[in-house]
Amino acid sequence: MSKQAPPQVDAERFAPANRRRLSGPGLRTFLNIAEFWSLSEDQQRQVLGGPASSTYRRWCKKAREHGDLILSADVLTRISAVLGIYAALRVLFAEEDERIRWLAQPHIAPVFGGLPPMNLVTRGALGELLTLRRFLDAARGGIYMAPNAIDVGFEPYSDGEIIIG
Repeated sequence: MSKQAPPQVDAERFAPANRRRLSGPGLRTFLNIAEFWSLSEDQQRQVLGGPASSTYRRWCKKAREHGDLILSADVLTRISAVLGIYAALRVLFAEEDERIRWLAQPHIAPVFGGLPPMNLVTRGALGELLTLRRFLDAARGGIYMAPNAIDVGFEPYSDGEIIIG
């Protein structure tokens, strides 16, 4: 049995030129999502790995002014996870308030430990961000998601209520 080496990560993906191209638009989008989610500046910094306040504010200023900004691969990965979480929630829930409520309410799925999913976002661990993104991607793809408080009392639709065409 021969052993295969793990697949190599494309170094070009993390090259400064590519990170420069993604950093400004990515951070601007993150800031908009953070506003929708009502994240404090401290929470925003935690999500992005805990940069110093002065560093974070400098990033935000450069991004808003479309200035030269090169974020680390770690920060860009965190932003990507948040974008994926936001996109999955838009597929799963039609209204913004439903998305916010789902993030804010305790959830019974084992991955959340009875805590609100937003806790995984704001604790600052990249693994937890990616766990939430994978959970939502699975739910979006049709894999069963355990009922949450928002689903209590839901009455299944009758055949007469389902209209096609």
